Amino acid sequence: MEGGRVRTLDVRHLGTVPYGEALDLQTVLAEERRHGRIGDVLLLLQHPHVLTLGARGDGGRSHILATPARLSDLGVTVFETGRGGDVTYHGPGQLVGYPILDLKPDRCDVHTYVRGIETVLIRTVADYGIEAGRIPGLTGVWVGHEKIAAIGIRISRWITSHGFAFNVSTNLEYFRLIVPCGISDRGVTSLEKLLGREVAFDEVEERVARHFCDVFGSVTVGGEGSQAARPVF
Repeated sequence: MEGGRVRTLDVRHLGTVPYGEALDLQTVLAEERRHGRIGDVLLLLQHPHVLTLGARGDGGRSHILATPARLSDLGVTVFETGRGGDVTYHGPGQLVGYPILDLKPDRCDVHTYVRGIETVLIRTVADYGIEAGRIPGLTGVWVGHEKIAAIGIRISRWITSHGFAFNVSTNLEYFRLIVPCGISDRGVTSLEKLLGREVAFDEVEERVARHFCDVFGSVTVGGEGSQAARPVF
């Protein structure tokens, strides 16, 4: 509840969006949210092949193992971002979620917010009979010693952007181009690899949206520009 009102969440299923376009969209929506012109929004999408860098130090550039020529041959671009974290990979088959939320007045806790996102993804993985969890000192969602979902957020004046990347049917070979999130002694996995079968991507999107609402105390709404006409509940 927010000031006695039910929180709403506009879930937008955007399909495949180039990283730069998604970054620009987040900037616009975050400003709209800051001024109260829109409510909370969750963007769900996929990116073409891209490596994204964090905001601290070299952003993880030193953890890119492939040469620029190799990246060019594979059609992988490199993008600097304003989020936390190290270098990571985005590409087809990976569900990327960008929550644009106003955490004021009663959700102003970064740790709780990140743990909430992890809970959303842990519950989604559990829907498929797989036990996922956290590793102390590391952000993200893990199945054993392998990461299935990465999290890198930005919060400015308590408005959130960036978010999570959940490997559904991702080609994991692309992670060999980097040291994922700067962690060299652990691997990556995907939902389809763990299940040994294909999974309907839109089904995973809907499960993520449902759990997001449960965890963050929201109900879904359809908004202008949303491709989320399908009901989640």
